[in-house]
Amino acid sequence: MLQFDDVTLRRGPRVLFQGATFQIHPGQRVGVVGANGSGKSSLFSLILGDLATDVGEVKHPTGWVRAHVAQEMPASKQAAIDYVLDGDTELRRLQRALATAAQSDAGERIATLHSELEDIGGYQANSRAAALMDGLGFQASDSHRPLSEFSGGWRMRLNLARALMCRSDLLLLDEPTNHLDLDAVIWLEAWLRQYPGTLLLISHDRDFLDSVCVKILHLEQDQATLYSGNYSGFEKLRSQQLAHRAAAFDKQQREIVHMQAFVDRFRAKATKARQAQSRLRALERMQLIAPAHVDSPFGFSFSAPAKNPHPLLRLDDCAVGYTGPPIIERVQLALNPGDRLGLLGPNGAGKSTLMRLLAGELSPRAGQRLAARHLVIGYFAQHQVEQLQAAESPLQHLQQLDPQASEQALRDFLGGFGFVGDKTLGPVEPLSGGEKSRLVLAMLVYQRPNLLLLDEPTNHLDLEMRQALATALQDFEGATVIVSHDRHLLRLSCDQLLLVHQGTAEEFADELDAYPAWLNRHARNATTASAVTDKQASADQRRDRKRLEATRRQALKPLKQALQQAEAELTRLQAERDAIDGELSDPALYEDTDANRVQTLMQRKGQLDEQHARAEERWLSAAEALEQAEVAE
Repeated sequence: MLQFDDVTLRRGPRVLFQGATFQIHPGQRVGVVGANGSGKSSLFSLILGDLATDVGEVKHPTGWVRAHVAQEMPASKQAAIDYVLDGDTELRRLQRALATAAQSDAGERIATLHSELEDIGGYQANSRAAALMDGLGFQASDSHRPLSEFSGGWRMRLNLARALMCRSDLLLLDEPTNHLDLDAVIWLEAWLRQYPGTLLLISHDRDFLDSVCVKILHLEQDQATLYSGNYSGFEKLRSQQLAHRAAAFDKQQREIVHMQAFVDRFRAKATKARQAQSRLRALERMQLIAPAHVDSPFGFSFSAPAKNPHPLLRLDDCAVGYTGPPIIERVQLALNPGDRLGLLGPNGAGKSTLMRLLAGELSPRAGQRLAARHLVIGYFAQHQVEQLQAAESPLQHLQQLDPQASEQALRDFLGGFGFVGDKTLGPVEPLSGGEKSRLVLAMLVYQRPNLLLLDEPTNHLDLEMRQALATALQDFEGATVIVSHDRHLLRLSCDQLLLVHQGTAEEFADELDAYPAWLNRHARNATTASAVTDKQASADQRRDRKRLEATRRQALKPLKQALQQAEAELTRLQAERDAIDGELSDPALYEDTDANRVQTLMQRKGQLDEQHARAEERWLSAAEALEQAEVAE
């Protein structure tokens, strides 16, 4: 087990936590939560041995393999899949030992190493690495791309895949969902629930914590307290604890009244649509958990837009994309004040492209984007964060928006976003990713938009800031469109879901909780269903449909044949590899007077390994080509 015995940790003169005593048993999955600066990442450094305790001791079994996500990656020419495979240090150790043994013709040593490699599943390592990359959103063609070609966000995904590749006893994940989209978050949830080791997870994603964790370690006020249950259970306990503080209790009661008023208003106008009802349930739950967040340092609201025209924005049969064919076509959408729209869809389907079309950063390649005269867009996306002026302060950024405003009024406004004291006046450059995101949100809110476009707004935001954003959105009088991997935010803020998929953007009629099941059915092998059944179709429609299906079968035939041939070749090569492995593992082979036999087998084994790797690449390429063709149909 992982055991903390009366541990105190300081960073400089500041005590992060003291007297920490708790035990985490093998196989437990623990969420680590607390305000920014409370010591969550330092706790991980302590466990990894990068920091030493000031008092007390951290113990874990000798020989435990610990894995964590690296924050940096070399910009090298190494293939992505090889970088991921490096995460399995035991695999790499055995591979190096085999290479050395082969050079020295150590037959008995070679047989032993092959047996060890088989025991750890080394012959399936490539498939395991490919599956991890696939789950995190990589295409099959990405496997052999050099690391230097990947952007920062995709490099972080590769670092995550590398950590998951390690056959660890203890896995430490620090905000693993920050660079993931919703599809990858759902996949990672399922993977972590099956992880057999001990997991410590720092996350600001409430649904992710609820789905994965069975205990919560809370860092607050120099204390580290371990709670049983998921994050929702922890919130209930914390709200009860806060209620015992008089000042917190009074604030809780005001927050409950405020949320009750909004829930009542929303209930009066909610339709019977599943998504509206889902949001109503989420709001009722938010009313229950709001008391657990009354001591949050964040609190802001959207001022009423100067004007709120109907409609604010309309897309009329729009197509949008970059070079080549459009990514999305035939988009029909009208946004009015009060609309709350969430965008769903697989990675690469075009959600951010649609957001850029709405924002006016992309022009339609067909159709019309019709904006109201008084449309004021507040657009949050990662490139806005990157465009902050590094040498200027948060206060100066707001002064550029409103030169006439008093400094005190702007500082008061920034205080609601956690910028107080030196943080208000200091340069932006040293701010954390979360602080920069908060500043962009502050600038967006200050401009009183009537259309909010939020593309992954919660990246790097902690739980308290996410809660403040979700609360503020309830009273926003304009329209909102959100892309987010934070399902809690989507539930609270969206009455309608739009599914971006296979070049279209259509209403997702089910609840958000049904989206993972939709992904399972459609993510990579789904084909477009006919809009009209055979029973409803006319004779001409049935005839046309049969002709199209025949054309489709003919077009897919060579791709299916290529896949079958690749599968047959893999099967043949694997059978020969197994036969050679059997011979190499036979002790009698090494007693034979024919020493060349071992060398011949080893050479053939090496040839087969190379052929198998190439055949596996051909199989992946064939499978991808067939999948893309089926999706395109």
